[in-house]
Amino acid sequence: MIPQPVPNSWTLDPETLSEAVRLRHELHRFPEVSGREHETAKRIATRMRWLGAQVVEGLGGTGVAAVFGEGGKTLMIRAELDALPILEAEGPAYRSEHEGVGHLCGHDGHMATVFAVATALSRHAPGCRVVLLFQPAEETGAGARLVLADPKFAALRPDLAISLHNLPKLPLGAVALKVGPVACASRGLHIRLTGQTSHAARPENGRSPGLALSELIPALGGLSRDLPTSDPGFRLCTVTHARLGVPSFGISPGEAELQITLRTLLNSEMAGLEAEARALIETAAGAFTPVITIHDAFSHSVNDAEATALLEGACAGLPRAEGAIPMRPSEDFGLFGTEIPAAMVFLGSGEDQPELHNPDFDYPDALIPVGAEIFLRAIHLFSQKP
Repeated sequence: MIPQPVPNSWTLDPETLSEAVRLRHELHRFPEVSGREHETAKRIATRMRWLGAQVVEGLGGTGVAAVFGEGGKTLMIRAELDALPILEAEGPAYRSEHEGVGHLCGHDGHMATVFAVATALSRHAPGCRVVLLFQPAEETGAGARLVLADPKFAALRPDLAISLHNLPKLPLGAVALKVGPVACASRGLHIRLTGQTSHAARPENGRSPGLALSELIPALGGLSRDLPTSDPGFRLCTVTHARLGVPSFGISPGEAELQITLRTLLNSEMAGLEAEARALIETAAGAFTPVITIHDAFSHSVNDAEATALLEGACAGLPRAEGAIPMRPSEDFGLFGTEIPAAMVFLGSGEDQPELHNPDFDYPDALIPVGAEIFLRAIHLFSQKP
């Protein structure tokens, strides 16, 4: 395909890109976890107002939408507000100033990319309506659901939605894009087993769930299937946390906790995997009647054909990375795709880049113009569609 030009009025000049980088570094210094992105949202809303956008705040809690242009059809571009509860490694001068919280997935870079898009749109209105959504709580899987349920979203509801995510270990700026599944469904199960404590000298006088916990951990791991992520039968069960009693030498434990993450390529496979996990838990727990709760539930992400075609046009001429998707991680953007034609493009953030959620991950500033130009080309192509 022949690369689609960005209209001259939307050319990303050095000043715009420098300001986008400054914004990313500022956001990186002051990260906020899911559902608590109050100051991040204020920073974004203030800048969107400076650029002349119609701004809607409080979407799904802390979400912000900036609207540019008008017309009979609407394109939505989504970025994420939240950071992770992970201690960032020593690194850049703009290292996180919030202890134990860091932008270690690249959401600061995604926001800066969409800011560059907003700056271009502020100079010349698009030939359609464009909604730039800065979504809360992506990392917990709650944000998209809260936004979709918010009555304020009804007036913003798009005809098409697109987004991007960076992918380490791919060449910088390389594009991974396809129709169909691109990110897995997942959900967390928290399991609590309750027995009775006793003195450590007489453990027989209590009821310790230690043996049940030790049996559960490998048994649940056995639910995984050694299949490629692209296989519809792919499934993965990961133990993410375990606790037995309290850290004491004098007490035989009386309770245990276990957290697992279930992962399948498609929503349709998740119910079966969860049912198997629950049955296994019930059997292994025995008399320690388990209490199971669900957390961080993500829909699968499936790229719609029409939305993918739009992104294909916008990515024409860029280097491609084959075989990188579907990825195992989940993406809250997938829930939008269950109600709106939607697609996500993945951009390589460097072959030497640490993995997502690593303590030394840092979004490359050089990727900001790549993503912004893709979005601007997509807006241009969308506005020309009949």
